[in-house]
Amino acid sequence: MNAVIVAVALMLLLSLMRINVVIALTISAMVAGLSAGLPLPDVVAAFEKGLGGGATIALGYAMLGAFAVALSRSGITIWLAHSIISKLGHEPTAKQTFWVELMMLAALLLMAVMSQNLIPVHIAFIPILVPPLLRLMNEFQLDRRLVACVLTFGLVTPYMLLPIGFGNIFLNDILLANLNGNGLNATAELVMPAMALPALGMLSGLLIAVLFSYRKRRDYSSAHVDDSPTQIQLPSAKQRWLALLAIAATLAVQLYTDSIILGSLAGLTVFTLTGLVKWHQTHDLFYNGLKLMAMIGFIMIAASGFAEVVKATGHVTTLVDSLTQHFADNKALAAFAMLVVGLLITMGIGSSFSTIPIIATLYVPLCISLGFSVSATIALVGTAAALGDAGSPASDSTLGPTSGLNADGQHDHIWDTVVPTFVHYNLPLLAAGWLAAVLL
Repeated sequence: MNAVIVAVALMLLLSLMRINVVIALTISAMVAGLSAGLPLPDVVAAFEKGLGGGATIALGYAMLGAFAVALSRSGITIWLAHSIISKLGHEPTAKQTFWVELMMLAALLLMAVMSQNLIPVHIAFIPILVPPLLRLMNEFQLDRRLVACVLTFGLVTPYMLLPIGFGNIFLNDILLANLNGNGLNATAELVMPAMALPALGMLSGLLIAVLFSYRKRRDYSSAHVDDSPTQIQLPSAKQRWLALLAIAATLAVQLYTDSIILGSLAGLTVFTLTGLVKWHQTHDLFYNGLKLMAMIGFIMIAASGFAEVVKATGHVTTLVDSLTQHFADNKALAAFAMLVVGLLITMGIGSSFSTIPIIATLYVPLCISLGFSVSATIALVGTAAALGDAGSPASDSTLGPTSGLNADGQHDHIWDTVVPTFVHYNLPLLAAGWLAAVLL
């Protein structure tokens, strides 16, 4: 059997059995290499090579964590949480509860969207902003699976559609560059329109989650939830403006250098120069940021090792060839097969950004030979890469929501984040991506 299918299936099975994702990825990587006939020393060497490639990701997450801790110390996230809670009275009516709940979900969605495009802190804001809101969510009996779906939508859809921040990296620096590097004559003006229909698929999944799937109330205990942010001293107007200045510096540097590390460093520099963070506190700041993002960083490093082993097996090419050769005369079936393969690859390595270089070399020549238009090829490759980002145990788009919603130990990563986001986003995205490939 194909080593890619074996490895991804095993990784998902182990994760569903609640085995730690790092362990699941490591075991699955070894099985992938051995099942492909590679000697064990070669498998280990490939895995360790991949681990080295994840070092940049790990440092980037550590810097993001430090920036997020500095941002929380400025009080701006507590101020935002307090602004939401203050809309409630001592005995809120059902109408008040509905509107505050809606406002809270909208605020979380807006923050998730901005974290990808306008304020490139990625998932680092979640473990800072979400825990202060858990008590309020518990009082509302709000199903946290819905919150996970809202956050994941905001983390994935913006970079699929909007060429700003992480979206610029995904759409232009990675997707467009790899498409043209493999023989497609595409321009930046075609990318956003081509990805619009897949983005609508994500939107339909969000609406299903909000309007149908998680309308029922769910009980949670508040015994282990931190006290309400109303009991914490709120930041002054000066502190809020300085925090916004740090955010602006982070955005500007990140956009100019395409470096999360340098962007986060710029924000931290503003915090220290303005006195919001003292010089002697920078060690503590980085240490706490590392603790905040350590598990996510390790999972992403392990995912890099897994991806390197999968590539070393050579079975990605075999899988694509075996699926597509049966559909060479049928564009609709070929498009569906390519999307399914993209889903398998991204579910395994957990990164849509890393999936594009793997599949573009195989998909672009095939799309050209089958007569797909340039726009259809963009939509097909972009969707195939994005598939699996929502719903992968190793994806930061699922790890981020869990890091905030499980602050009190009542939100399971697999069953409360991974499974709901997989169902609500991968299935509509698969359908929308297929339509885009056929219609464009």
